Amino acid sequence: MTPKEKLNLISAGEVRVRFAPSPTGSLHVGSARVALFNYLFAKQNNGSFVLRIEDTDKERSSSEFEKDILNGLSWLGMNWDEGPKNGDYIGDFGPYRQSEKSSYKKHIEKLIKDDRAYHCFCSQEEVEAERQYLMARGEAPRYNGKCSQLRTEETEEMIKKGKKSVIRLRVPLKKVKFKDIVRKEVEFDSKIMGDIVIAKDLETPLYNLAVVIDDYEMKISHVIRGEDHISNTPKQILIAEALDLPIPEYAHLPLVLAPDKSKLSKRHGAVSVTEYKEEGYLPESIINFLALLGWNPGTDREIYSINHLIKDFSLERVQKSGAIFNVKKLDFINGFYIRQKNIDDLTQICIPYLVKSNLISKDDSGNYRAGDSQREISLDFIKKAISLNQERLKKVSEISEFTDFFFQDNLNYSKDLLIWKDSSKEEIVSCLDKVYTILSEIRDWQEKEIEGKVMQEANSTGDRGKIFWPLRVALTGKKSSAGPAEVAEALGKETSLERVKEAIQLLKE
Repeated sequence: MTPKEKLNLISAGEVRVRFAPSPTGSLHVGSARVALFNYLFAKQNNGSFVLRIEDTDKERSSSEFEKDILNGLSWLGMNWDEGPKNGDYIGDFGPYRQSEKSSYKKHIEKLIKDDRAYHCFCSQEEVEAERQYLMARGEAPRYNGKCSQLRTEETEEMIKKGKKSVIRLRVPLKKVKFKDIVRKEVEFDSKIMGDIVIAKDLETPLYNLAVVIDDYEMKISHVIRGEDHISNTPKQILIAEALDLPIPEYAHLPLVLAPDKSKLSKRHGAVSVTEYKEEGYLPESIINFLALLGWNPGTDREIYSINHLIKDFSLERVQKSGAIFNVKKLDFINGFYIRQKNIDDLTQICIPYLVKSNLISKDDSGNYRAGDSQREISLDFIKKAISLNQERLKKVSEISEFTDFFFQDNLNYSKDLLIWKDSSKEEIVSCLDKVYTILSEIRDWQEKEIEGKVMQEANSTGDRGKIFWPLRVALTGKKSSAGPAEVAEALGKETSLERVKEAIQLLKE
């Protein structure tokens, strides 16, 4: 496809965007946000979302990191239209891994043939010395162009002798201007760059050249990426112009920042999508939260499904300033989505966390068992334990902490926890004795019946806490939980009476 044909394709309205991660680490939430904005823009414009793996850094790239990136995007529901998939490629513009491409050489050779680029034989020591000299004079460090004047015969002779070289682009002195969808008009002065290195040799392009060629060959219409790449944009425009290639449209997104406005990193906690998944965040929550990092919908609305985002999102409403990563807001959004889950789906999401905590297990027959005693428990029992805590969950991983007492036969808590405020031990023993008698006489073991009978006694004491506080602790071993009557119904009459009796004995010891 010629540059003119590609320009016609873009002007005709075909949107093609790409997410191009390097597999040198796990999928960072900041990168996931970039992928999301590309995905939303593509879907909104009936375009294509391309996944390209930029793995030319052979020492740091790994298949495990690539797998993490692919799995993370899939888990979030951002299914790509082209790119690596199930060990193969989908799409007509592959290969979609830079390490597998062989077309770079012809473009590098063309640049040299057209005298747009040249071999530079200066050593790293020479280049560094010149850089330090310019910086000492308060000037921008740039290459002095020493090798740019070499005659063809001189260059060929040095290559024959095996002298090491890199390939530099002849950078014309000009103002490089481009329109950024987010930042509007952007301008760079090329004189501060000097002639930039674009390849190690004829077959090994560096990042800026590889990106330009990849975007051209994959017919990318819009480049949507983080603002940390904005300094690369003028270099890539100059390379594209030297190759007579069309220039895509650009949109540079604000960086995702920590609460202290520094770059989000490990020291601030989890930063990879996999870590947030393991902590118990739902994919729809992550998507909703990431969309609001740097994008202003123009309303106070905070809850967006992916379909609503596709409808409402616009690059024009992306802010220029950094986006603050607020975990409390993420927890709020995640809690909302947890509450929207039907209990069957939520149970299946929670079960792996209960298994990991050794609270439950599954035997060879498919039956569930309580972790400590291996007594058989039903799926309905597990479901009930989860449903009582659905409103309280901010992360699915909290389910083990909130429900452990359902699956443990022996609760380990201090007898002091049973004491309500300034009550004496004798008073609490008396209250629990009365509760035990009341519970023993209940035939219809339902929450409403339990609540009503216990409430009558609580009202008669003049201080409901003397009844409900020790009952809660006796049943759960905790300061807070679902209501004691709800817990009692779920535990069953026999277990509830047994726990109240154990609490009385604990206080008497």
